[in-house]
Amino acid sequence: MHVRCPDRLPEDVYRQVLEQLAELSPVVQALPPAAALVELKGALRYHGVDGRRLGEVLRVRTISRLGVDVRVGIGPSITVAATASGQIAEPGGVLAVGPGQVAEWLGPLPVEALHGIGSRQAQVLRDYGVHCVGLLAAVPPATVQRLLGGRAGRQAADRARGIDPRPVTPRALPASASVSRTFARHTLDGAAVRAALLDLVVTLAHQLRGRGQAARGLTLTLRFAGGTTWEKTRRLPEASAHDDDLRTLAYRLIDAAGLQRGRLTGITLKGEDLVAAGQVAEQISFDGAREARLVAEEVSDRIRAKFGPVAIRPATTLLRVS
Repeated sequence: MHVRCPDRLPEDVYRQVLEQLAELSPVVQALPPAAALVELKGALRYHGVDGRRLGEVLRVRTISRLGVDVRVGIGPSITVAATASGQIAEPGGVLAVGPGQVAEWLGPLPVEALHGIGSRQAQVLRDYGVHCVGLLAAVPPATVQRLLGGRAGRQAADRARGIDPRPVTPRALPASASVSRTFARHTLDGAAVRAALLDLVVTLAHQLRGRGQAARGLTLTLRFAGGTTWEKTRRLPEASAHDDDLRTLAYRLIDAAGLQRGRLTGITLKGEDLVAAGQVAEQISFDGAREARLVAEEVSDRIRAKFGPVAIRPATTLLRVS
């Protein structure tokens, strides 16, 4: 199964889609930023249904649970499944190609539709009159190799015939989570930037706590007018998902940037080297003010869970940021 998510899907939502896939099969390969592969052999036997049915179940779950529609291609190889998902019109759908249907289904497709064929390769093939996958499959492999090069030609010839021995290799996303803001206008360092950063801290911390994770470090990325960027990473003294700890480090990071007259267009805060929250030892604190803030944090999480993520926002985020 090859799954395509909508473009520009936030990383936290993409991770949740991967979690939905893992409920169907233990063999999931993340293909960031917005796709994934799933091995279905064992899953079909376990669930007692065919591939199309599993694809439909996945769509229902991602739409109902996450509000995200996906395009699901199913086939006997990675190439066939990925080509199938690419033929589905947005916003979503399921297309299953059985082992006995591969040649008939692939044949009429334009060569550029075959997964793994780039635009330059497609143009070379078209220049020689090979404009559909069926013709590519009919051309002797040695000829395709002369047109596209040894390895690329061999792979193209095989995949046009539905041959693709690659396995699905379990791979999760790197242990990180990020949130971003883009400024409607070029913005100098000051109240608006600090407000955006504080909002990102609160959003990231809430996201981590909701996933039962804590960050060992933070990376701050600043984007400037003209396309340049500044990025710096620092470690936390101890892994944490608390607003207090992330805010303190985030402010140190932006102070280290030494902003003066630089005009910002956007800002990204990323939690690095994530660990399960259960692995983080809770330290006894004699700081009454901090303990009060942690209690307020728990209350805020419950309010957001009931009324939505924007039910409580930092007061300084009243400044307009998009």
